[in-house]
Amino acid sequence: MSTMICHKCDQRAVIRMHQHRLQLCKTHYLEWFVTQTERVIKKYHLFWRDARILVAVSGGKDSLALWDILCRLGYSADGLYIDLGIHGDDNYSVQSQVYAQDFAAERNLNLQVIHTKESFGETIPELARRNRRGRVKPCAVCGLVKRHTMNRVTYEGGYDVLVTGHNLDDEAAVLFGNAFNWEANLLRRQAPLLEGVPGFARKAKPFCRFYERETAAYVLLRGIEYEYEECPYARGSTSLYYKHLLNQIEAEQPGAKLRFYVNFLKARKEGLFSEVKSDESDHYSQRCSNCGQPSTAEGLCAFCRLFDR
Repeated sequence: MSTMICHKCDQRAVIRMHQHRLQLCKTHYLEWFVTQTERVIKKYHLFWRDARILVAVSGGKDSLALWDILCRLGYSADGLYIDLGIHGDDNYSVQSQVYAQDFAAERNLNLQVIHTKESFGETIPELARRNRRGRVKPCAVCGLVKRHTMNRVTYEGGYDVLVTGHNLDDEAAVLFGNAFNWEANLLRRQAPLLEGVPGFARKAKPFCRFYERETAAYVLLRGIEYEYEECPYARGSTSLYYKHLLNQIEAEQPGAKLRFYVNFLKARKEGLFSEVKSDESDHYSQRCSNCGQPSTAEGLCAFCRLFDR
């Protein structure tokens, strides 16, 4: 088998990206990844040079890679880690927090840690068990708590934008599920950027066009240590099933996931949802009577109802 040669120099290539018809050595891949991130930021107008950025950090490869790149590009970026109180066989939340804190300490970065047990009196598993006698899935509770907390910290902290490490595999799986079930309201709100409105922070996804294997290659080549294990509650989830299906298509048609996502964004921009208002203020038109955050209905928001039960 012949050795892969970098398309930029005569060194040995460490990665081949079929969708880009490109293979690169370590040096040129790391340069390419940073450059492509900056291009996505500019293409979708995610944020500006002097913006105050809050990175949602999980301790996994995507969020740590994103934080690393934003710092390399010279942006002002703090981190937010939410301790969900999920343990399992490998003490998941504890280990994830260690990776996040070590990353921040090594680079002298500011990391804010929110503990759900201290803040809300219960961990995610405890909340899930208590609500509806355990019929509420932990993933649903987790998503609700994280979204509420991230929005509150971003908004109250005076940050201009909240960024997450969602990659192309994540976005394509969400898009597949929403399209498969014709979740029109969710489809019209899926984008690299959700503009901020009163009560809601601006949210951006700079990694939306990177394959998961590309972010994995980046942290490996940069020597970034991260939580490798998936959340124990994610096993058997619908999103992982959708990712599996899309991976099968990708294996037969390299670049399929990227085309699927990018062409959706193009159709969206050209008016796919032109007859439907698509901003957050229209969808969340009410205010929670308890916490004051935007809500889809009168009275308590979904987050506060979780504790009211």
